[in-house]
Amino acid sequence: MAHSFVPASTTPGAPAGPNQLDLNADAVWQARTDLAACFRMAARYGLEEGICNHFSALVPGYDDLFIVNPYGYAFRELTASRLLICDFHGNVVSGEGQPEATAFYIHARIHKMIPRARVAFHTHMPYATALAMTEGDPLIFAGQTALKFYGRTAVDTNYNGLALDEREGDRIAGAIGDADIVFMKHHGVMVLGPSIAEAWDDLYYLERACQAQCLALATGRKVLPVDPAIAEAAYRQMREGDPESARLHLASIRRTLDVEEPGYRD
Repeated sequence: MAHSFVPASTTPGAPAGPNQLDLNADAVWQARTDLAACFRMAARYGLEEGICNHFSALVPGYDDLFIVNPYGYAFRELTASRLLICDFHGNVVSGEGQPEATAFYIHARIHKMIPRARVAFHTHMPYATALAMTEGDPLIFAGQTALKFYGRTAVDTNYNGLALDEREGDRIAGAIGDADIVFMKHHGVMVLGPSIAEAWDDLYYLERACQAQCLALATGRKVLPVDPAIAEAAYRQMREGDPESARLHLASIRRTLDVEEPGYRD
């Protein structure tokens, strides 16, 4: 299902302005280790699918370089130093290997076309993907956890096969609009965020909300949405504290991994 990526117009591994990139900067290493922690914990929760899913984050201080996982590794294998830094033209500026093809064509175009998307997590996590396969809007705002996403979701209804060129990446980016959460019909989900912590927090709670909805639907009884006015108010209550809650959530998974899987920091 995954495809290796070879840029069409550049030499694989060719640097893009290496003298201008401080790979040892504290902020860059912090982003690498935060992202590696997210990969490891996503694997624990079963949010990944083989070697096919991908997380990316713009390099701190740069708007044209992004960190992404290399092709061929499961999430549980990834470490901070194993992650790649790529530019928008397909050059690997730092790291060994290449990104998976769809990772490059989706993430590079999203980061370039949607500047607010500092972070982009794409998965085929099971419950969210199951709802993306159903008729109508995937998420019913019936449970408190789902209300975290009230007014923040979009649905990309035009599944067009694998994203193996810039046109498909551009099409997906164009379908996102103002959303943070994109259900990709027949495919999976994309979570966008201003920080790694906030993208992780949304990814985790999105799957929990989708899991609860699938369980509710499995009862065969009608799932009752929350009144829209209350849903909007609850969303605003949650949103006010989300950045700090997300920061603390990421810190908690890092403490867990520091004890149980400290190799993620390597």
